[in-house]
Formats: sequence, structure tokens, C-alpha cells
Amino acid sequence: MTPPLTPPHGPGEPARPLPDPATVDPAVLATLLARHGWIRRGGPAARYGRWTPPDDEPGTSLLVPADDGFDDAVELLTDAVTALSRSRTPSARSILLALAVPGDELRWHRDLPGPADTAPWDDAERLQRAARTMLAAGAKAGRTRAAYYGARLDGHAGEFLDRVLVVEQGAVDQGAALTAHTPAPEGRTAVTTLVRALEALRDAVDYRRVSGGPEAFENAVQAGVSRELVQSVEDLVRGTTGAGLAVAWSAAAGIPGGFGDRRITLDFSPGDLPALAEAADLLERLEPAVAVTVTGLVVRLKRADPGGPGSVRLRVLGGAEVRELKVRLPDPDYRLAAEAHLAGLPVRLSGRLEPRGGFRRLGRPHGLELLPGRADGDHEQLLKGLGDGDEQI
Repeated sequence: MTPPLTPPHGPGEPARPLPDPATVDPAVLATLLARHGWIRRGGPAARYGRWTPPDDEPGTSLLVPADDGFDDAVELLTDAVTALSRSRTPSARSILLALAVPGDELRWHRDLPGPADTAPWDDAERLQRAARTMLAAGAKAGRTRAAYYGARLDGHAGEFLDRVLVVEQGAVDQGAALTAHTPAPEGRTAVTTLVRALEALRDAVDYRRVSGGPEAFENAVQAGVSRELVQSVEDLVRGTTGAGLAVAWSAAAGIPGGFGDRRITLDFSPGDLPALAEAADLLERLEPAVAVTVTGLVVRLKRADPGGPGSVRLRVLGGAEVRELKVRLPDPDYRLAAEAHLAGLPVRLSGRLEPRGGFRRLGRPHGLELLPGRADGDHEQLLKGLGDGDEQI
């Protein structure tokens, strides 16, 4: 995730660019104001609405046109954006950021025991880690379902996370909160999958606590539940009196199909932790090894005995949705891998992608062969670290 944005005119911080009033949709602004508790007062309903903040901040009032077809629409929107940038109402910053970075809004919270308005640094770190893992699990499940992903699809999840913008972080009431915008509509698959998966996980936990049976967790995999998602919820909840996620769909992109006009809130408590721990263990055991044939570049070599077997690391070019793999090879294949490393040639081999270790290891390797076509872009870099002996994994 990118670092949190600062307020448009935060103390000691440079002013951030404000949304261009000419591109602001009045209907979207009105939706955001209502979402954050602003109150519409008077004004001809067909032409404009006057909005005041929920805390009745003196002197703050926005005149928002009903649509952008009026002659004074841009002027009124300019005044509204400027007033929001100067307002001390907490929601004003969130509204501006929602206008500047349109997307679905996800807000996590951790309710902490102890004095109000305190969020220790480690709790803020835990919250950000849990949110990141949860979003990555949603992105992976949006691509394909699995009980346990490990390192698989890390690249796909990373690309999604690079487009997620954290817009708020800190203490609220008695706990910590973090708000992020995910791209909409292009990032919707990850978020809608995440919401459905969390709903299925909530139902499965309730079923486990009532019935005593864990089979609901296995059934929930088809809804997007995975070991990674379960562990992100564990991380979110641990050390709290309760935690959860609320989702507000992008006002510009609208509500995705199948969700209707309902409030999305998903809450978990410390009482759920035993069932979540059981689910994580079960889901990891469920995922089988995968037979693959991979193509890759040998980037590391290591063995203790010059005539014995050795381990190599491959930078995967194709055949498996992981970035790197470790493989243990017998002496003849190890020598062939070393030859490929020196020549900068890709290799191809088959084996079983093993869940143990997060699908980062290829078991039962066989059929190793050198492929033509030296990868010149990587060759110089590969040779730099070779030195006089085998490289370390």
C-alpha cells in the first residue's frame, strides 16, 4: 500500500492538489456528503442543496448544484471544494480524497481495550498488515479459488495492492482505524470477492461455534475463503475487543451487481479466534500439491559435496504462478543447471509444486533440459555473483 495521504492543508505538510471542480459530479459529491453525515438544508430541490457538517462547524456551508448543467455549476463546485479544503470537520478530508481518488472505500477498525484515543504503534502496524493481507487474499480469490495460495499469484496481488491508496490511519474513539480506496470499477472483482468471502467466513465461523462441525470452512472455499484470508482476520481481531471491515461502494461507479442498496459491515470478535485457527489449519491441509512443468532461469546454486546433490533457485518464467522456486537436484542435473546458469540459458523441468513452504519448492523434479535462446537481459546480472564457487540460496 502507498503511504497515507496528508490532509489538503495539514499542519507542517505541503498542500495536496485538490480535485478539479470542473470534473466533480455534483451527484457524487452529494452522495459522499450524505454518506459522511452532512445534512442537506433548504434550497430548491431541483436546482441546488445547501449542506452543513454533522458537527455544525460554524461558517461551514456548501451550496451544491443538482447537476452540472447550470451556468454557475462550476463556480459553486469550486466554492464547495475550497470550503472542504479549509474545513476542520474530519469527514471533509475523506470527501476530498474520495473526489480526487474515486474508488470503493474500505474501512477497517480495531477496538482496543484500555483508554480511549490510544492506538499503540504495534496495533497500527498490525492493522495495516491485516488489511494488506486481506486485500491480497481477495485479489487472489478474484483470479481463482484455492484453500491455500502460499506464494502463488503474489505478482497478481502485488499489482492490485500497488493501485490501492490508504487515505486515513490513526486513532478513533477507543481503537485504531484505517481507510483505503480501491480502484473502481477496474478493481471491483477483488473487492466484491473479498466481501462475499468474508460473509461466507462469518457464516462458517458461526456454524462451527453452534454445530461443532468444521465442514463449512471447506464449503466456503468456493466463495473465496482461503487460509490467507482467515489469517488476516485472525491478525485483525487478536488483541482487541472486536474488529471488522465496512465497505462503501464508489459513488461514481455505483453499486456492483448482486449487492443491492445495503450496508456492508463485517465484524469479528476474540470469541471467533479458536474457530479461525482451526479453519487456517484445515485449509492448508486441504490444498494438494500441483503437477507443473516450469520454465525458468537458474539464479542460485548451492551444494556441500562437489560430487553430490545440490539445491538451485529458479526465477520462474512460465508454468507456475510463483516468482521463484527452490529445487533439489541430483549431481547430473545440478551440473546441467550450473551450465545453464553460466550460459544464461533458461531451463525446463517438471515436478510437484508442494504446499509445504508456501508452494515455493518443486518436489520430485525430473526431465531437466536446457532451452535455446539466452536471456541476455539477465545474463550479466547472473554472472556477477557467481564468483569462484557455487552461489548461496
